[in-house]
Amino acid sequence: MKHPFRTALLMGLWLLTPLLDAPQSVAAATAVAATPGSAADDDQAKMNKFIADLMQKMTVDEKIGQLNLITVGFDVTGPVVSKDVDASIRRGAVGGVFNTFTPKAARKLQEMAVKQTRLRIPLMFGYDVIHGHRTIFPISLGLAASWDLAAIEQSARIAAEEASADGLNWVFSPMVDISRDPRWGRISESAGEDPYLGSEIGRVMVRGYQGTDLTKNNTVMACVKHFALYGAAEGGRDYNTTDMSRVRMYNEYLPPYKAAIDAGAGSVMSSFNDINGVPATGNKWLMTDLLRKQWGFPGFVVTDYTAINEMTAHGMGDDAQVSALALNAGIDQDMVGEIFLKNLARNLKDGTVQQADIDTACRRILEAKWKLGLFEDPYRYTDEKRAKQTMMKPEYVAAARDIARKSLVLLKNQGQTLPLRSTGTIALIGPLASRQRDMIGSWSGAGDWKQAVSLEQGIRNVAGSSVKIVTAQGANFIDDAQMIARLNAHGGELNVDPRSADEMIAEAVKAAQSADVIVAAVGESQGMTGEAASRADIGLPAPQMALLKALKKTGKPLVIVLMAGRPLTLPWEQQNADAILETWFAGSQAGNAIADVLFGRYNPSGKLPATFPESVGQIPLYYNHKSTGRPYAGVALDKYKSRYLDVSNDPLYPFGFGLSYTTFKYGKPELSTTSLASGAMLDVKVTVQNTGNYDGEEIAQLYLRDLVGSISRPVKELKGFQKVMLKKGETRTLTFRLNPADLSFYNTDLQFVAEPGDFEVMVGGNSRDVQTAAFKLLGK
Repeated sequence: MKHPFRTALLMGLWLLTPLLDAPQSVAAATAVAATPGSAADDDQAKMNKFIADLMQKMTVDEKIGQLNLITVGFDVTGPVVSKDVDASIRRGAVGGVFNTFTPKAARKLQEMAVKQTRLRIPLMFGYDVIHGHRTIFPISLGLAASWDLAAIEQSARIAAEEASADGLNWVFSPMVDISRDPRWGRISESAGEDPYLGSEIGRVMVRGYQGTDLTKNNTVMACVKHFALYGAAEGGRDYNTTDMSRVRMYNEYLPPYKAAIDAGAGSVMSSFNDINGVPATGNKWLMTDLLRKQWGFPGFVVTDYTAINEMTAHGMGDDAQVSALALNAGIDQDMVGEIFLKNLARNLKDGTVQQADIDTACRRILEAKWKLGLFEDPYRYTDEKRAKQTMMKPEYVAAARDIARKSLVLLKNQGQTLPLRSTGTIALIGPLASRQRDMIGSWSGAGDWKQAVSLEQGIRNVAGSSVKIVTAQGANFIDDAQMIARLNAHGGELNVDPRSADEMIAEAVKAAQSADVIVAAVGESQGMTGEAASRADIGLPAPQMALLKALKKTGKPLVIVLMAGRPLTLPWEQQNADAILETWFAGSQAGNAIADVLFGRYNPSGKLPATFPESVGQIPLYYNHKSTGRPYAGVALDKYKSRYLDVSNDPLYPFGFGLSYTTFKYGKPELSTTSLASGAMLDVKVTVQNTGNYDGEEIAQLYLRDLVGSISRPVKELKGFQKVMLKKGETRTLTFRLNPADLSFYNTDLQFVAEPGDFEVMVGGNSRDVQTAAFKLLGK
């Protein structure tokens, strides 16, 4: 039988409309589309007619098939593997494919869908492209530490170029969950603890992935995750419950999701946790009332891996019940679990779902495919020649090195131990000294760790032959056999040295005694962080601590190069090391980038996107907390105050903290007015001077405090930042502009208001060390 749809498909008669021109808002885009006679209006009409005509031809089973996302290929992140894939695709029971990439593999499956199904509807291909595809950038927390929005957008743009050339058109990123608990392994994927910084990062990542025209074959559709509140899992334990007030949601946790959606993200992924007692995947308030009605999100919602199935364990009913619950909540596509595929037709017959809701979900999936240009050319992402020309281009690798350098945070540098001299002997010691695998971190997608630059190789590349390097492993990552087995069962790739701890330390001490300085590469392995890698104790493991203490006894300068996917508790290290450089997992060019900083080829400029606690018992610990009625003012003998008896209330390193090889001095903020009219703008000027001996970049941060409100307000909130390069001795005046939204918050009625009263503006190099000025917001 000859199908009109197939004929039109092969002729390529339809044009694809861009999703949204980032950073244009959804509301603005809707207004443009509604303008009679506009190009956007014409494209919208073409899409609507095409999809309406197509859906008239579709059976109920074919519509349900579009709601089914299966996994095929090289990488599985959960317990279910899709079965009978070929047969499912041929009968139109698959809407998209997860975990398959490369042009050859994607084309094979796409040809099944386009040539061997009744209606020839093309597939979408999605993948976890989190911090790079083939060229791997620092983990997301490391990218956030750069506070460099242009660099972060560039990383997403390069990832989109590579992913789209590798058969993909949909990426499960950005991950914008706010996290204030470093025990949670997935903090490594996040932008940290702050809603303002997280919002800015989410916005530019969407723009980097999607560009301004999704019809182009070098763009991919973004998927904002995990909606919502996933980073607030109780106890820092992955997949755990989340419970908070809506005031806290709206003010502190929801802004990054909304920012990414307003930037035009085409899809959203539901989270695993429950919210107000209902799992996100079945939560109608979240998916329909908030996301659709309040925020006007026009794209589609996909679940996380088997999240509909898992609602049964939450106590929400059997397969048929959770199938109906998810669809009625506003879920459009089921990732891997095939609950919709197996239950929706029966749900429809028994009246627990309506045909209109199945149609709506199907339409959203088809619209995404239209917007990606798949109806015009289903093979636009399967060009093998383009793939060979695109992967890990020299300019992409150079960008990875530069962005990695920007992500590194200097935590301590006593007596200007760093930068190192390019002479003498360096003892490079530790379980991370020579390993390539851990450089690209967790969630490194299609990255090849064998192409990553180790720290040892990076030091040799940068220092050259004038520096003698002696190496020793010194310790295993951990000595817990059960944990090693647990990690290695799921890609941990820990190689355990069979020697005793004493033998390994003795070798390391001997190497250290022959050197001028010790560089100790310690921290976590890539498998110790990320999904399902929560840790109750976030200090360095015992074998590494024993190694550091032995190295300290040698009396040689001790430089700790720290690699980790989360903030760690480092009280001994802060007290005893001469220098500490936080390098996260810095990506394909990690070793070169770290060496650039160690030897002063690049002056570190990174700042912490998450607070480092002194003790795990302080968690959750975050800078934008609220005051109590009995705040502790530092008087040791004050008993009835909000304080610990055994540790300080203060973090080891505050949010926004990071040193440089030079120093910066801030002047007092100058305000354009101290009596601000309602609805007016406020300009804040501050001078920043480079008072040290190196040229360097500084990230000036502006915080705001609303001193009196109808609800208790945080002690400070980030409202702006600027990254500026200052030559040695240079002074520059920076101007920040606060708008009415910066002074506003959601009150108990969830109204976004700016209340008249007293405010403080604080500017400085981190959230703790600031200069302050005051103003009053006047009433109307």
